[in-house]
Amino acid sequence: MAYAPLEPLHFVRRLGSWMEQAGPEPDVVVSCRVRLARNLVGYPFVTRLEEAPATRLCHELREAFGELLLEGGEPLWVDLPKVPAWVRLLLRERHLISRDLAGVDDGRRPLPGRAVLFSAGETSAAMVNEEDHLRLSGFAAGFDPGLAMRRVRELESLLESKLEFACSPELGFLTACPTNVGTGLRASVMLHLPALGLVRSELEKVFTAAARTGLAVRGMYGEGSRAAGDFYQISNQVTLGRREEELLGDLLSLVPAIVAFERRVRAALLEEQRSALDDRVGRSLGMLCNARLLPSEVALQHLSNLRLGAALGLLSGHGLTELNGLTIRIQKGHVQGLGGALGAALPPESELLDAQERDRLRAAFLRRHFGPAGEDREPGAG
Repeated sequence: MAYAPLEPLHFVRRLGSWMEQAGPEPDVVVSCRVRLARNLVGYPFVTRLEEAPATRLCHELREAFGELLLEGGEPLWVDLPKVPAWVRLLLRERHLISRDLAGVDDGRRPLPGRAVLFSAGETSAAMVNEEDHLRLSGFAAGFDPGLAMRRVRELESLLESKLEFACSPELGFLTACPTNVGTGLRASVMLHLPALGLVRSELEKVFTAAARTGLAVRGMYGEGSRAAGDFYQISNQVTLGRREEELLGDLLSLVPAIVAFERRVRAALLEEQRSALDDRVGRSLGMLCNARLLPSEVALQHLSNLRLGAALGLLSGHGLTELNGLTIRIQKGHVQGLGGALGAALPPESELLDAQERDRLRAAFLRRHFGPAGEDREPGAG
């Protein structure tokens, strides 16, 4: 089966279907993901996998995936060493590949045999030769881990008929990292907690509750990323000795409590500090309509304020799903791709834009999106 080609300048203009939907509890829960780590019999773990067998394994998986029918139409396959850095950033920002597999932060190109496959709607994906031979993922909007689980399970079951996964009767699925041995499952939920972020002592209670439940709290892009824009990812840490139902149960019990906690703090702030919140939202909208340079973290914080305003009825004309999409589109890879799509001069494919030019393009994109007053009129123009 032939895979659909990845056309970056077209790809950057649209988002995955799940990113443009409002799932359960959308005011607080942005999305959820369930990931399964799997390795194939007959190959060493990735850390000991040399170039020739890695390439052979990648080819075997490409052939196996090519016979599958995935949700949303024709799947896409991307050989990561063959695409420029900004495209790998783009894929990372869509949560389709990890920071390590993208290899952008440390300036290296992925090793041979590294790839990603994903469905046309980006509801399921598979990283090839990251930490494990396969990292399968299912995604869903809002708080719907059951749907994310069904999507990744469908992908896994389609592969099980064609591939033999490394598994021990005593330990379960074998993985490169001991913390993933067993089910190989990691479930994560992306939360937007701006009210708790304004009351730091309350946010610390969330971190403490998560730690007691055996869950980790990370930034928007998971392990190794910093929290920005009041977005936090909560996920299980260890799978060995625990059943899938238990791992999902931890999230199903804790996340609703966090959602209720965030809503209570929002309601209290709205009642006691409505004018200050209204001012915060208005200032952020003004900045996005008029700024000429916007670093990503600054833009993300302003979008976070607008998202809070939309949820509390302090902002009209801009919905939660629209703002969710913008939090992706303002990231580095998307800004570079959108700049190219809008006709901006871009550096050679192997290079990334410098920070100031990226900040300029980000600000121009947001001005165009948010307000007629912010159209590309230059400062001082009449």
